[in-house]
Amino acid sequence: MRERLYQTMIELTNGKWSSSLIRSFTQSKVSKRIIPSYIKYFNISTHDMIQKINDFPTLHEFFIRKVTEASRPIDEKAASIISPVDATIETFGDITAEGLFYVKQKTYSLQDMLGSDKIASFYQNGKYIVLYLSPAEYHRIHSPVDGKVLNQFILGAKSYPVNKWGLQFGKQTISGNYRMLTELEMPNEKRCIHIKVGAMFVNSIELTNTSATWNKGEEVGYFSFGSTVVMLFESNSVEFSSNVQPGKFVRMGENVANML
Repeated sequence: MRERLYQTMIELTNGKWSSSLIRSFTQSKVSKRIIPSYIKYFNISTHDMIQKINDFPTLHEFFIRKVTEASRPIDEKAASIISPVDATIETFGDITAEGLFYVKQKTYSLQDMLGSDKIASFYQNGKYIVLYLSPAEYHRIHSPVDGKVLNQFILGAKSYPVNKWGLQFGKQTISGNYRMLTELEMPNEKRCIHIKVGAMFVNSIELTNTSATWNKGEEVGYFSFGSTVVMLFESNSVEFSSNVQPGKFVRMGENVANML
């Protein structure tokens, strides 16, 4: 009952008008006034910001703020795969031989997630990790690994909430949302897919790196609202680090897996 009610309410409020309203306000000069309250409400640490609070002209600009390089050191070990974002590890694990994986007791398929049977076939028996960014986090997105860009494409249309309620009660939230997918060939010649999932009614993913190669730790884009990153890895290509646990908060640059 709660799941059906949640889905109905989200459908009623999720449309172009709501997206436009949210975007217009956060990019308006008026929104600058609520930045201090926003910081206080979400208990946001400001010591690592490059700009001062008063320098942000809008809430949107604060939301996509940059931080100092020293505050996000990159794990430089050759085999290391880093977290591409500041986020909470929602879940991680193995993808089945049938191409299925699980988030909040919901079943997702590679075919739905990737929109291609051919691409999905590379990730059967592989691994996955889901990283959730709350509205409080640093929302710049970085490359998890040195890689050659094999494919880059967009799927989905609307964007539903990807918080714990959205994942639990939403309808195929991760594989149904607007999402930007980048498939990379890693240094071990295995594939991974870096999936940036839109959220909060706004298809708010901006790509800032359009080059043919990604370098570990470099910025590749940003979210304009809280969102999620999903990474999929080819079979026998990586193993997760021992410190990776559901509910653990990781910063961009921290090691989350190692190439085999």
